[in-house]
Amino acid sequence: MASTSTHEVTHTRMANVIRALSMDAVQKVNSGHPGLPMGAADIATVLFTRFLKFDPQNPEWPDRDRFVMSAGHGSMLMYSLGYLSGYPAMSLDEVKRFRRIGGKTPGHPELDLAAGVEATTGPLGQGLGMAVGMALAERMLREKFGAGLVDHHTYVLASDGDLMEGISYEATAFAGHLGLDRLIVLFDDNQITIDGPTSLATSEDQEVRFKGIGWQFLRADGHDPESIAAAIEQAKQSDQPSIIACRTTIGFGAPTRAGKAAAHGMPLGEEEIAGARKNLDWPHGPFEVPEDILAAWRQAGGRGGADFAAWQKRLNAADGAVRAEFQDWLARKPPEGWEAALRARKKELCAAQAAEPTRMSSKKVVETLVPAIPNLVGGSGDLTPSNLSRPDGIDTLDRDNFDGRYIHYGIREHAMAAITNGLVLHGGYVPYCATFLCFSDYCRPALRLSALMRQPVIYLLTHDTITMGPDGPTHQSVEHFATLRATPNFLFCRPADAVEVAECWEIALRTETQPVGLVMTREGVPPVRKEHTDENLSARGAYVLAEAEGTARVTILATGSEVWVALGARDILHAEGVPTRVVSMPCWELFERQPEDYRDMILDESTLKVSVEAATVLGWDRYVGPDGVIIGMTTFGESGMPDEVMEHFGITPKQVAATIKARLGS
Repeated sequence: MASTSTHEVTHTRMANVIRALSMDAVQKVNSGHPGLPMGAADIATVLFTRFLKFDPQNPEWPDRDRFVMSAGHGSMLMYSLGYLSGYPAMSLDEVKRFRRIGGKTPGHPELDLAAGVEATTGPLGQGLGMAVGMALAERMLREKFGAGLVDHHTYVLASDGDLMEGISYEATAFAGHLGLDRLIVLFDDNQITIDGPTSLATSEDQEVRFKGIGWQFLRADGHDPESIAAAIEQAKQSDQPSIIACRTTIGFGAPTRAGKAAAHGMPLGEEEIAGARKNLDWPHGPFEVPEDILAAWRQAGGRGGADFAAWQKRLNAADGAVRAEFQDWLARKPPEGWEAALRARKKELCAAQAAEPTRMSSKKVVETLVPAIPNLVGGSGDLTPSNLSRPDGIDTLDRDNFDGRYIHYGIREHAMAAITNGLVLHGGYVPYCATFLCFSDYCRPALRLSALMRQPVIYLLTHDTITMGPDGPTHQSVEHFATLRATPNFLFCRPADAVEVAECWEIALRTETQPVGLVMTREGVPPVRKEHTDENLSARGAYVLAEAEGTARVTILATGSEVWVALGARDILHAEGVPTRVVSMPCWELFERQPEDYRDMILDESTLKVSVEAATVLGWDRYVGPDGVIIGMTTFGESGMPDEVMEHFGITPKQVAATIKARLGS
């Protein structure tokens, strides 16, 4: 609802409309965080009206500045900005539907470019990590295609909480190491958390911290537009990433709650809101936006139209081949021929029949993909010689070589995953990141957001089971299988041999709306696929690898390195007169998508179903049924040589066969 006003349009009134909309929306639903939007409104107003390069009418413009609301609890700031600056998908009615099912204004921002939301945030520190990835993508693309097509900044609004989270230390140190000078963090320095003043838990000197990791540290009065603007101007001139500590008052304008924890995470209440309206000289009713203020905001939102048109003109004038490649990279459209190259490698791997770790098979596959897909980039949280994530012949990315395609993240798995999210969100790259499967725990918050945002991040997770052996149970994944399989919209792919590795990489590269975990072994595994086929059998999630000789009495379901165990058990059972089928089941999630008749054929209810997996038994009951047998882990592992550990837990061909015979009563 718009209203007329006789007041002059000023920065203060343009900021106060954000404050009013935020406290009104939180009050209407009786839930939310009004304090941050009210405190940071001046920062946002300066950024959006003077600096941010964006065009609400072209929200997917590749060369727009990115604005990431890392302090996602202050989401009403983001939604107010989206509505006021003119994003068609963010109407005033949507603002009024704050935190309601089906609306575009959820409790914490969720990726929606049409509404001006660049990333799903809320878990503190994640937005900052993703912004580092966006800034890295911008720098890499600028190196490749030039500043005429790629020349923008990444801005982050971060809270005290963002900077306390461990991921912020990992991500900002990485950004400083690479000198990502187009990254500017606006620190809402209100010195308040839900518990109370930040002094309850920290006495850290942020200036010392950031200067020590290669950042420019600036200060500004977060309620003085000229102070904020001067700091942003200085940050844009730096050859380092910059953080601006903007000293603000949480709940600015609230008569009794301003500057207090009480303004943080609860509605202000009608009386407090009335007092805030008086203090802010805002005589308008709930959700009323004066016409002159809305017009001023829409004019600010329209500033980027000319920039977009000029960029489009430069793109159209670019060399045809360059323009086509640029557009293909942004669309994640690999050059023709990558599938043929991958199939050829798959055929070679099948013909070689080598017993090798699937992590080695993965390295061979990636060495085929690197020349075939020029925007495929990867990296690892250290461990590169162990997880074999770096293909031969690929250059390292560093601050002197942004053409490099392999990223050394250091021992920073959490930031690595968030940065990889940012690379995908920005557009232009097909990234993968690598670590041991047990260390996916360090990646979990970012991995979960990959799935929630429906982003095709590839996680290469090696050293996957108790066959880590001598490293012991600290490094042996057991529960991680169930944890990742339980994550909605996540594909957990565990190939059995080199051929399935090639197929699982194809699955990952074809997947557009969900992350994929490629789970590889440390130890060598025998080949199980003996004949080449162009068809991707793994893409069905499960398939019959070996039929029974005669009418089947048993179906063994297995994944990864236990498939050869199942085949060995089958041979023993056949020799003893028990016809047995073996099903390789590299991806439960893909199997669940198959038609019912196919799933029924695979599971064959007329047989005793047995699962074999050197990990938690959790979940297998859905496939083996109440009368089936689940062979796996109910404890953590043990330190020992791989074959000793497998025997200790009863997961060898001989032991599996014996367990099945005992169940059959023969």
